[in-house]
Amino acid sequence: MEKNIEISILLDLYGKLLTEKQYSLLDDYYNKDFSLSEIAENLGITRQAVRDNLKKGEVNLYELEEKLSLLKKAKSQEKILKGILEKVEDKSIQKEIKKLMSNLY
Repeated sequence: MEKNIEISILLDLYGKLLTEKQYSLLDDYYNKDFSLSEIAENLGITRQAVRDNLKKGEVNLYELEEKLSLLKKAKSQEKILKGILEKVEDKSIQKEIKKLMSNLY
């Protein structure tokens, strides 16, 4: 999984456990696609301060994932569900399973 996407998902899962500043910086960078310069200008800090805070936030997200494993569990469940879907031959049941799977995310 690409790092940017992984961080974005981790932010969705654990963002409320970060400080407001870390959440805001990570959200601006990974979800809103702001550059370091744009974030720095908006907050009145240096690009280096933005980068340092992003790195700290990323470390916090990965530590939370290591302890709680929510993303790992979700990936495992998705793999199992896809395996079930592949084994189902009835197309109408496949559509229903896909519909149910989309509600999980």
